[in-house]
Formats: sequence, structure tokens, C-alpha cells
Amino acid sequence: MIEKPHYVPERLGLLSATAADPFLTEDLLKAIQGHGGVDLTKVVEPLPEDDARWAVEPLRDLVDDAMHQFKENRTDADGWLAPRLHATLRLTRREAADQRLWNHLALAVAPDYVAFRHPPVPPRGGGAPRINRDRFKGAADRQCFSRLWWLAEMFRNGDDYTPVVAACANQDLIHNALRLDLLDHRPTAQALVRVLERGIAGTGREINGLMAAINTAGATLVYDALAPDEPRDPEALRQWIAEAESAPPVPRHDLPTGPDEEPVPEESVSALTDYFAELFETAPVRGRAPQV
Repeated sequence: MIEKPHYVPERLGLLSATAADPFLTEDLLKAIQGHGGVDLTKVVEPLPEDDARWAVEPLRDLVDDAMHQFKENRTDADGWLAPRLHATLRLTRREAADQRLWNHLALAVAPDYVAFRHPPVPPRGGGAPRINRDRFKGAADRQCFSRLWWLAEMFRNGDDYTPVVAACANQDLIHNALRLDLLDHRPTAQALVRVLERGIAGTGREINGLMAAINTAGATLVYDALAPDEPRDPEALRQWIAEAESAPPVPRHDLPTGPDEEPVPEESVSALTDYFAELFETAPVRGRAPQV
């Protein structure tokens, strides 16, 4: 497995997909050897120096701790790292949608973590095992770090990250969740966590069937009508971001605290959870006998 880069920048920057390509070498993708890091700095667009959020050291400390703590079960690192990454790198959604930021984090700051969490696998067409390039510079639901940040953003309940940990415990759920526009509806995200916690659906096939049914039903049913939500308070997010400069490092044993937003209305979560349970009874689950 590759080691930490010899040179790690002090601050995050923006690395375009085109500029990143030369550094995605065969040796890196095969997890044989990483890059030195110095040459990469020449093609990075700097971020404002007066913003404390772009400091790399807190992020590097997080991934080091995650690799140490979860070396025996790497998928468990998702539930630990997602809320702490989100609370450390305090972003607006607009900022988080810029894939150049995540490209830089993956390639310049922590390529060793990408190789740790997503080790090389044999390609479908055969050949030597390789890390999927998308883990370094792919879409938001595939890239190593952006997927964790967005999972935390979508599944947190106000300032509470507990549902994020529950969601990350099921890889089939998180693989499907980031592709659904419905998860911009907070009660939907919380109801999916409740479905898991109640044991209504848990296996990969069950989750896939349920998500397909939810997506189909969402085309004809307006979930806002069934489960209304309070609009997010933009001031709470602005204040949370402004406090980044004075915020202490996120706790390692307890969950951090997110923006001071109102939680999702409990009656909306309960209503959608019951509705999803009904949907699951007739969902197309592969291998399950059709419901009569």
C-alpha cells in the first residue's frame, strides 16, 4: 500500500480533473507507489489565505486516525469519518459541489487514504487490480471524500450526526442514496434511517428494491405534502462556518456538533417511515416471492 506523500501542502486548493490526470499514474492506481507531491502544487489554484477552513493539518490528522483505528475493517471508517470530515471542513453546498476541492484533497493531501479505503480490485475486463480512478476524481457519489461529506450533509438531523453513522453502516443504502434527488428532502433521509433501525429492510437486495420503489413513488407523490419539513435556516449555517476559525478539533470518541438548525419534524419522519414500510411490502426484491 502506498505511503503518505513526502510533501503535503499546508492548505487545500482547487485541482481540475485535467490537471489531476498526469498524477493518476499506473503505480498509484495499483497502490505500488504514490507521487512526491511537489510537482502537483504547480497546477493547483490556491484558495483565499484568510480562511481558516482550508488548513490541511486537521484533515490529515483525521485520515491518519481513521487508518489506524479501522485497519481491520475499512468500511467501518465511513461512519466515523463522514461526520468528522463534515464538521471539520465546514462548507456551503455550493462549495462542496466544486469537485476540484475534492480532487486536491484526494491526490495532494491523502492519496494513501484513498488506497486504504478503496484498495485495488481486478477490472471487469481482467488485468491487474487497480484503484478505481473515480475514487480520486469522480462524481460526488463515487469520489472518496466528497461522498462522505455529502452523506453527512444529507443524513444529519439538524446538528445531530447520529443518523449519519446509522446510514453509513449499510453500504447498499449509501451507494443508492446519493443518486436520489429525494434525499434533498430531509424527512426522506431520516425515514430511510428509521427503516434500517427497525429492521424493515437490511440486505442489499432489500435496500435496492426499496430504493427503487421510493424513487418510483416519488415521481407521482409529492413527499412534501405527506411529510412537510421546516426550511433550513441559512443564518445557522453561516454562523457555523464563521466559527470554523475558533473551533477546536473534532472529538474522536464522541460525535461532533453540526450547524444549529432545527431537527426534522418528528411527525413527518414517522409518517414517511410508515409509508416506506408499506412500500417495501410490494417492492420488487430480487429473490423474494411476489406479494399476493
